[in-house]
Amino acid sequence: MPGIPHVEITQFLKQHHLAQSLTMSEIQTLAEYVTHAHFHADQVIAEWGSLGEALFFCVKGEMAIIHHTADGDEVEVVRVQEGEMAGEMSFFDRQPRSARIIAKSDDTQVLVLTRARYQRLKVEKPYITVNILEQAIISLDHLFRNLSQGYTDFSTYIYGKGKH
Repeated sequence: MPGIPHVEITQFLKQHHLAQSLTMSEIQTLAEYVTHAHFHADQVIAEWGSLGEALFFCVKGEMAIIHHTADGDEVEVVRVQEGEMAGEMSFFDRQPRSARIIAKSDDTQVLVLTRARYQRLKVEKPYITVNILEQAIISLDHLFRNLSQGYTDFSTYIYGKGKH
């Protein structure tokens, strides 16, 4: 997977929610800890059942979080847009992934922060890792709100208004 220049990674991070409270120097430091990966549409970025050894920040394109239903079908739970994070649940709770992450556009580009680099960053630059944790909380909140709204809409559709 070809890399993108450090300057472009820094430019992306400057515009990312994650870096809103970071100085330019801290953004440049974070850029040194991530790698760049490129995926084609429907290519698997992270497989369910695997241990989350990396966080993914969408630079370009979209990612989708795909979950198995009880009868074995696959359902898209949420889309991850440019500037958003994916893979945080398994990364932080160290449990096997409960969903698959796939690229949804032909030129999906992500920044990858591995667990080993995160551990180093945590010791060397704790302020940056606090920002990553805050972004993970926001990302999980976004997912929870989407799922809650979907559940409410579905319940209303099935049972009628006020009967769920």
